[in-house]
Amino acid sequence: MATLSAAAATVDGTGSRTLHANSPDSKKIVGVFYKANQYASLNPEFVGCAEAALGIRDWLESKGHQYIVTDDKEGPNCELEKHIHDMHVLITTPFHPVYVTAEKIKKAKNLQLLLTAGVGSDHVDLKAAADAGITVVEISGSNAVSVAEDELMRILILVRNFLPGYRQVIDGDWNVAGIAHRAYDLEGKTVGIIGARRIGKLLLQRLKPFNCNLLYHDRLTISPELEKETGAKFEEDLDVILPKCDIVVINTPLTEKTRGMFDKERIGKLKKGVLIVNNARAAIMDTQAVVDACSSGHIAGYSGDVWNPQPAPRDHPWRYMPNHAMTPHVSGTTINSQLRYADGVKDTLDKYFNGEEFPAQNYIVKEGKLASQYQ
Repeated sequence: MATLSAAAATVDGTGSRTLHANSPDSKKIVGVFYKANQYASLNPEFVGCAEAALGIRDWLESKGHQYIVTDDKEGPNCELEKHIHDMHVLITTPFHPVYVTAEKIKKAKNLQLLLTAGVGSDHVDLKAAADAGITVVEISGSNAVSVAEDELMRILILVRNFLPGYRQVIDGDWNVAGIAHRAYDLEGKTVGIIGARRIGKLLLQRLKPFNCNLLYHDRLTISPELEKETGAKFEEDLDVILPKCDIVVINTPLTEKTRGMFDKERIGKLKKGVLIVNNARAAIMDTQAVVDACSSGHIAGYSGDVWNPQPAPRDHPWRYMPNHAMTPHVSGTTINSQLRYADGVKDTLDKYFNGEEFPAQNYIVKEGKLASQYQ
């Protein structure tokens, strides 16, 4: 690979901005993370916030690189905007995402590497990144256990009608009937996993002891061994699997094919009283269609931690729809997950500085081409 100066990125014959090898030049790396404020000092392993900056500042600066960290990412006068024109690497997260638009990419003349500290790079205009020859990488698998455990929790919260009981305690009430009239066992329910990659597979394994009827839909089947272990059955047609499910868990990436996939028509095909868990991406759902279906009771409960946009504005309708169990985007950023994606970012940057290939599964855009899951 060619060595780059700090002034500009070269473009090779494939249209890619060449990632440098063994360059002595100082690189400008910008990280955008949420501010933790008073919580920053409560746990030394809380590395995913702006204050801790993934725990890599000393390491980067010891190598002579410049590391700019901010939470200020919106508007023409934001801190991020001051550094777009000459940064080489941008690190962002799904939890406090920089929406890397084609306009931002056009300004970022030196940008070589877009690095997601976590999983899910749909906050990036991937076509614009590919056209500009920018490499897009994420830390695949870093959140899988965290999200799968969170999804299991959400299923149980919805099935057992937990939140109304919690609210009764907070409000000083005691009304068993107000909870029990719609509380069920998970055993015997049909759960449909839409997207059975890393997270979906782990969720199937965690659901097995509950004696559910497990179905899954994906572009590819899971291994015969895992099907036998979990008892999960594959359904190729999404519209065939949905009416069978008491509970639907969405784990597909957001692509142009999955954007708005659950619109009014498709939601209408779901069983009346269905429960939905979505920790994937909110834009897979039609926002108003979800509100309407929750209001009518067609969806008996909706839980997730992903919103469109993020952070969700105060007037987002999902905040106020009935029978929801929504949270901010937290499922993939447990302390354990933070440590995994912080390590992954450091490893990725080390490979970048040394001109080495990244793990194949981490590439989202490489040499102008999108990974298969985003096509």
